[in-house]
Amino acid sequence: MINLNNTSYKKPELVAPAGDMEKLKTAIEYGADAVYAGGEGFNLRMGATNLTVEEIKEATSWVHNRGKKIYVTLNIFARNYHVSGLRSYVKKLAEIPIDAVIIADPGVFLTVKEIAPHIPIHLSTQANTTNSKSVEFWHKQGIKRVVLARELTLGEIKEITTNSAIETEVFVHGAMCMSYSGRCLLSGFMANRHANLGDCSHSCRWQYSLKEEKRPDETYPIVEDESGTFILSSKDLCMIQHIPELVHAGVSALKIEGRMKSPYYVAAVTRVYREALDRYFADPVGYVCDQRWLSELQKVSHREYGTGFFFGNQGYNSQTTHPGNIYIKEYDYLGMINNVLSDGVAEVLAKNSITGNTPVEIIGRHLSEDFSQVLLDLRNEHNEPIKAASAGQKVLVKLSSPVHKYFMLRKCG
Repeated sequence: MINLNNTSYKKPELVAPAGDMEKLKTAIEYGADAVYAGGEGFNLRMGATNLTVEEIKEATSWVHNRGKKIYVTLNIFARNYHVSGLRSYVKKLAEIPIDAVIIADPGVFLTVKEIAPHIPIHLSTQANTTNSKSVEFWHKQGIKRVVLARELTLGEIKEITTNSAIETEVFVHGAMCMSYSGRCLLSGFMANRHANLGDCSHSCRWQYSLKEEKRPDETYPIVEDESGTFILSSKDLCMIQHIPELVHAGVSALKIEGRMKSPYYVAAVTRVYREALDRYFADPVGYVCDQRWLSELQKVSHREYGTGFFFGNQGYNSQTTHPGNIYIKEYDYLGMINNVLSDGVAEVLAKNSITGNTPVEIIGRHLSEDFSQVLLDLRNEHNEPIKAASAGQKVLVKLSSPVHKYFMLRKCG
């Protein structure tokens, strides 16, 4: 808690994505206060590995033993044929001490209230909560926290938090959707994959151009560029340069998007926001944004960064990517350290090809732990010298500085 100009601000909870058990543990190890994870059904990331009921039990115990929290997503817009399966699933969740479920559909909400009234409920951003009266309505229904719509400005968010007796949460980093809080029909129409059931084909990211009726063989980019345009493809959200503004808006939690992303993405992004939040609350008056944070966020796969709608609509192309720019991916994730042996040797589980005599960067839970070196001595798990390791292989590497489990290796692509 800090006090500025006679106003007290509580440190927001940092909520990170957990698409599977590995990402869940990585998020906690790299500084998340809480994780959000999908089960085997009824969530909006069906392309992620997600967690079985048994894994949710294991994850809940693992997270709670570290003083952290876990939220389970149930945020589809359910059809009639989901209801019986949903009821059965909620009964199973009711036996696990999860910290909350995240819902968007009023029918799902009623199901949880009926079967598991002891489980706290968070309202998903999919519910399009854009004003204080809506927050008041959901509060009266028993919602504990509202994840506010991504269309809101910082001013609107601050007004809501000031006038509401309920926790609020906002997304601060990751992919955005050009549709209203993600309620999109484009994928269902073009690919028969329904975004509101968790199976979005990301049709908005495809390249589009214009054709004239009498010239069917000629295409015209809508923006003056030879590669077409991305009129629906939004920039990725990045608010690392605006931590004080987010804190002053009074939100209870800051959320990172990315259940479909790699453990490396989860680690790299989570540790940056962790460090920024901690530094601000340690010295709010002397706080300045560290340019290393933005530099680190450039080293994960992303589209162009922007600030979404936090500062209002800032004009043409303030939200959409420039034609020809899809993903920026300058670094490759090589692997994660599974075990630290004697004499500076570490066992690494390769996620991509690792080649000997290659300059690499080792990243830790904190930026201060990072270092670079050349991998001069590469060995297989039987301690035999090798020239390269492939994805999925365990490899032994000798490192020049101390490391711990969950540290990662990357290299510039």
